[in-house]
Amino acid sequence: MSLSARKGPRRHAPAELVSTVEDLEDVRAHFGGGPGRNAVVMTMGALHEGHATLVRAARERVGPDGFVVVTVFVNPLQFGAGEDLDRYPRTLDADLELAFGAGASAVFAPSADEVYPGGQPQVRITAGPMGDRLEGASRPGHFDGVLTVVAKLLHLTSPDLAFFGQKDAQQLAVIRRMAQDLNFPVEIVGVPTVREADGLALSSRNRYLSPGERRTALALSAALFAGRDRLAAQEALHARAVALPADPGRAEALSRLGEARAAADAHAVAQAAEGGGADAVRTAARAVLDEAAKAEPPLVLDYLALIDPADFTEVEDDHRGEAVLAVAARVGTTRLIDNLPLHFGATQGAAS
Repeated sequence: MSLSARKGPRRHAPAELVSTVEDLEDVRAHFGGGPGRNAVVMTMGALHEGHATLVRAARERVGPDGFVVVTVFVNPLQFGAGEDLDRYPRTLDADLELAFGAGASAVFAPSADEVYPGGQPQVRITAGPMGDRLEGASRPGHFDGVLTVVAKLLHLTSPDLAFFGQKDAQQLAVIRRMAQDLNFPVEIVGVPTVREADGLALSSRNRYLSPGERRTALALSAALFAGRDRLAAQEALHARAVALPADPGRAEALSRLGEARAAADAHAVAQAAEGGGADAVRTAARAVLDEAAKAEPPLVLDYLALIDPADFTEVEDDHRGEAVLAVAARVGTTRLIDNLPLHFGATQGAAS
């Protein structure tokens, strides 16, 4: 698309498609977003409502006169052997419509030669130990490829803010860590996962699922919701224990009177007062996944993990604070991931 002559800053419409760094710099210079008013949303294309949510969040932060660029680049560095680089959907016309409709100022859709002139880079950024866990263990080198292209695109787009979806929780975590550790002058903004009405997290790979596979795939979000609900029940019991400390002897007395239900409740409150509960959350989620493994077609679990978002290590049963319940599985030939952020110890403040 040719660049029209213009002078001074302008509002975000009309938008532009550019494919070279030179044209991107020209467009950005003419928009004149100003300090703190330049944002980027990085994608590999095949955009859906989840991406639109990122663009709208970016537009809201930078305001109507800010600059929001959406990058569309299928990064070969983050695809391993046997993965779906060749069949990854390329839908640029539809991507432009969605991006511009959500408020993008420009779409930067470079070729591989534009991003990696002279071939794939010999020097790359490594994700370190965080990049070797979960997704990294399943896809060796994946996060090194992600961080390398994100670093390049941050340099090329020069944003004040970069928006990423929380659906890719580990990706968001390693990008945040890179920006912190390597002093990138950018704020990394996480945006909550967008789900379809039945709970399935939006993903470009959902289009690969047959109707039967899609029904099985619902187990991913169902497992996460089961874990979340188990935690909520535990926290409610803990709140009761804080408000009215349980008397273990009360359960025994009620049992002698034949009031088994009341006794069980008293035991539950007493147990909640002692804390813990991460293992119960894992168990509740795994029960759903175990049932889905018996479905037709079956769900093949890669991992279920309840991890600390700071380093993506498994949390202990008595964990307090932020956590992420994450799952990855295959249904047919399609690999899907999902996660939910959780907070353990929501009633801790009431106890002090």
